[in-house]
Amino acid sequence: MKGYGFLLPLLAGFALAGASAFTAAWSRRWGVRGGQRATAVLRNLLGIPLYFAGLVLAWLAPTPALFEPGRAGTIAAWALIALGAVPIVLGHLQLGWRTHMPSVQDSLMRDGLYARVRHPIYAGALPVFAGLALLRPSAAFVLACTLSLAFFLLQACLEEIDLLQRMPGYREYRREVPAFLPRWRRP
Repeated sequence: MKGYGFLLPLLAGFALAGASAFTAAWSRRWGVRGGQRATAVLRNLLGIPLYFAGLVLAWLAPTPALFEPGRAGTIAAWALIALGAVPIVLGHLQLGWRTHMPSVQDSLMRDGLYARVRHPIYAGALPVFAGLALLRPSAAFVLACTLSLAFFLLQACLEEIDLLQRMPGYREYRREVPAFLPRWRRP
């Protein structure tokens, strides 16, 4: 298992960062402010830093390369990272503070990217992690990227359950707007 010590902070980070999918539950237990604080502490102060520490440790882990990406692979990797970064950044900007401090009092975001997909931030993470894995194709880092993708897909499902509890219009929004890939409409 040498070189796989990154799994502990990565998986612990997943578990704690997943707190945002339980905002409604925290709020029922501790009130609106308590729910926000629980999410902020578990997700932002503990989960995300642990998760990133796990990613850094995976990047640095002395495990063998699965393949040599070459020049074309490196260009493709950076293109995927840039492509995915756009919805990640725009999604955070459009959600604003709600992305860091979710509350049962939040309003449903249906504008911008959120008019086209329900989870633009997670959708952007998919090409970013594919690009990162291509950029650093070591066994440890490819595993970390694969686990990250699985976590984001699971997190999106858990957050949907939470959003159905917190936002009355979310059920209709969910029927109208796809999760990750926009529908291409004919003019």
